[in-house]
Amino acid sequence: MNTPLLIIRRPIEPELARYGALFDEVLTHDEQFMDRVLFHVRGRKGKMMRPILLLLMAKECGTVGETALRCAVTLELLHTASLVHDDVVDESAERRGQASLRAVFDNKVAVLLGDYMLARSLHQAALTGKVEIVEQVAALGGTLSEGEIFQLANLESATLSEEAYFRIIRNKTSALFATCGLLGAMSQDADESFCVKARRFGEIVGMCFQIRDDIFDYFDDASIGKPRGNDMVEGKLTLPAIYAVNHTGNARAMELAHRVKALKATAEEMAELIEFAKANGGIEYAQKAMERLRVEAQDLLKHFKNEDVRESLKGYIDFVIGRNF
Repeated sequence: MNTPLLIIRRPIEPELARYGALFDEVLTHDEQFMDRVLFHVRGRKGKMMRPILLLLMAKECGTVGETALRCAVTLELLHTASLVHDDVVDESAERRGQASLRAVFDNKVAVLLGDYMLARSLHQAALTGKVEIVEQVAALGGTLSEGEIFQLANLESATLSEEAYFRIIRNKTSALFATCGLLGAMSQDADESFCVKARRFGEIVGMCFQIRDDIFDYFDDASIGKPRGNDMVEGKLTLPAIYAVNHTGNARAMELAHRVKALKATAEEMAELIEFAKANGGIEYAQKAMERLRVEAQDLLKHFKNEDVRESLKGYIDFVIGRNF
């Protein structure tokens, strides 16, 4: 595992172990085929960025109990279900360099398994005994779907809007991290002031996470598991290209951007737009956006009382912005 992540996890290692055991327990089934499908999910816990954030927020408020663990499982199940469904919608054969569930099995199994995990997610939320947590999880499910739909609708828009871009990433990515922060606080019955801070910290993390992920798309690196220009293949224009096209007012770049959104751009045209964005400050602009958010995130941590948690969360935002995978 990456060394910075090992350091970030240190204050909550026992809690993460308990989370992992509970996650596996929830995704185990007596029926052989069902368990084989679920095994595909159990074996891909990844970096556990979202459970780490939730458990660190809970740790700031005191001893981490069952409620926080179930919240972490709840949100990871919801997140995983959304990825399984996304791969069906996008017809993706891979997810981070590995075969997607729909590729290993088929679309029918993937859709049904996604639905199953959504149901299990709500069940875990209900087991916390806190109706306000169930309400937050249900609201998040709607927000994630709205983000996907708005992204599809945005493909038909003739304008290249930063406002639309940030609306999409708030709903698709940032909302999940924000809810991780919030439920970490709510699981400990934290006061409203801390809940607001925890949610905003998570929201900032999510925005930086997606901006950084989008930057990867402008470079060739097989280790990332996301080919260069993959977003443009799907008609998506992200912050570096949006800035470069709007900032320069270049007619050729604008034409290329519209061709990308209309799904008419050739591979050569997409490569041309990528190079244009890189040559005209698009990457630097996106990096500066993350830096502004980092400053706000660090300011939110100033009054955290648990020094180990505070330092881990500082490392967390640094890792998200500086990660290379």
